[in-house]
Amino acid sequence: MRFLVRTLVTAAALALAAAVVDGIDVGGAGPLRNTLTLIGVALVFGLVNATLKPLIRKAGGCIYWVTLGIAALVVNALLFLLTSWITSKLGLPFTVDGFWPAFWGALLVAVASWLIGLAVPDRKRRE
Repeated sequence: MRFLVRTLVTAAALALAAAVVDGIDVGGAGPLRNTLTLIGVALVFGLVNATLKPLIRKAGGCIYWVTLGIAALVVNALLFLLTSWITSKLGLPFTVDGFWPAFWGALLVAVASWLIGLAVPDRKRRE
């Protein structure tokens, strides 16, 4: 259930990012196609974050510490760009037109994920 909620919230955050940030586009034909595209992108984004982000954090731990976490914003933007590239290869009409749209889009998605994290606590914290 938690996975489904997080995926749907990420999809909603991606829709918000596409609506607010110039340079992020969901090019589906119609609302149903856009919704399915956003869910697909949310799944890819979750997979990219789950696999690459921990590796990058471990490899660049000092950089995160020295930059007081600003490097995390850059990493999030680059992972957002990678998600755009992967989804385009999968045939999903989701595009990000450069670093700055990716930066702002990743920031919006991160804030939404943080907010849902407050509403839907981890199983470890409940026990």
